[in-house]
Amino acid sequence: MKVMLTLSYDGSKFYGFQRQKTLRNVQGELESALSDILNEEIIVKGAGRTDAKVHAKGQVVHFETTKNIHNLKEKLNTKLKDIKIKKVRVVSDEFHARHSVLNKTYLYKIDLSGKRDNNYYTRIRYNLDIKKMKEASKLFLGTHDFHNFVSGERDNYYSTIFKIKIYKFNNVIYLYFNGIAFYRYMVRNLVGALIDLGRGKATIEDIQRMLDEPNKPKLLQTALPNGLYLLKINY
Repeated sequence: MKVMLTLSYDGSKFYGFQRQKTLRNVQGELESALSDILNEEIIVKGAGRTDAKVHAKGQVVHFETTKNIHNLKEKLNTKLKDIKIKKVRVVSDEFHARHSVLNKTYLYKIDLSGKRDNNYYTRIRYNLDIKKMKEASKLFLGTHDFHNFVSGERDNYYSTIFKIKIYKFNNVIYLYFNGIAFYRYMVRNLVGALIDLGRGKATIEDIQRMLDEPNKPKLLQTALPNGLYLLKINY
């Protein structure tokens, strides 16, 4: 039987999603709790890895078990700390938490007041031109080679972004990204480029060049992880 879990977690309490031997991680704690409850070794497969300090409101994993999962949500939420199971569902054998994804939505929060908890916001004390940031964000829409906005080596850097929404409310800037796939540090690099543009350290032409010339060196900053949330995954 294949089971899907939808969960949230406080990324400030973990060194990322991926299993690690010596550092606290989401995957390891989930597997340990599931293995104890179901009394068999459980391995979970995630929809994607979040880095240290990155939060999730709608992460998805799947696992296989031969055991009864009655009241599994309640049992897990009693056992786990800083992780909340939002949904437990039996799925088809063809389902895969990563390979079956249609699109993902990420949120990035920038606090302009300098007063909010920096575990959950990135604090910025200088002014940002949101109008320019919105204009530049349109360059990212559609299918592109995002090599200059991805960290690490990959065989393929192409992805498609469907929608970007940016707005300011109560001295916080919210940036939403919806697309097919977001590779390592990709959202943080996109946000970093928009921040540099918004503060006048880059131009729209700089961002366009980074898209048009993916083999040229990356120019702009990588935003901090603590303002980033994996918000929702659609299947």
